[in-house]
Amino acid sequence: MNNRIRGGLIKHLSQYVTRNKIDKINEMLKYRTNYATLILEDRYKPHNAGATIRTCECLGVQNIHIIENTSLFTVSQDVTQGSYKWVTLHRYNEKNRNNTETCIRTLKSEGYRIIATTPNNNIDNQTLEEISLDTKLAFMFGNEEEGLSGYSLKAADAYLKLPMHGFTRSYNISVSVAITLSYIIDKLHKSNVPWRLTATEKSKLILAWYKKSIRRSDLIEKAFLEQQDT
Repeated sequence: MNNRIRGGLIKHLSQYVTRNKIDKINEMLKYRTNYATLILEDRYKPHNAGATIRTCECLGVQNIHIIENTSLFTVSQDVTQGSYKWVTLHRYNEKNRNNTETCIRTLKSEGYRIIATTPNNNIDNQTLEEISLDTKLAFMFGNEEEGLSGYSLKAADAYLKLPMHGFTRSYNISVSVAITLSYIIDKLHKSNVPWRLTATEKSKLILAWYKKSIRRSDLIEKAFLEQQDT
């Protein structure tokens, strides 16, 4: 869909969205970002999945990349509190394929630096304070039992270990995501890097959010597009 058609459709759909909702969407767009994103590899516990999505939405992280090589990603609706409606989920789940490779290759081609999170002390880990903001960042988290796959660790550009000072070996994964993203997003907001959405990214998101806010928006969109062809 080109920018002209998208702009016309947004204007058309705005008739069916309340003023309060439009104002809320415009306010949320100020803090949305694609500069930092999240990769979840073979997460399978619905509670953790739901908590992770809710954290991303609250912090303004728009895109979540979900790898399903061995585990189906499902969320607990009670935990998400509807937050899944406002984020964009990219799923990698082709059969007989290394979906981790596909995801990482895709994000690297888009200019992302892959940061693997791991409690392993035997590799050159960075702290959150040491993570540079000079390029877009994709933070990768593994499943609840085994962590990240060997392929992920080999393909990563850098490694992150969160500080822990207790007897327990690791945080709950949803907590790790919250610690990581809350620090990085705060750091981005205080920086001069171009972390905000571009005009095109904003318009695409406005259209997606309007459609999710309108009952049977698919029929309204279809009728509008048919008029453009006449």
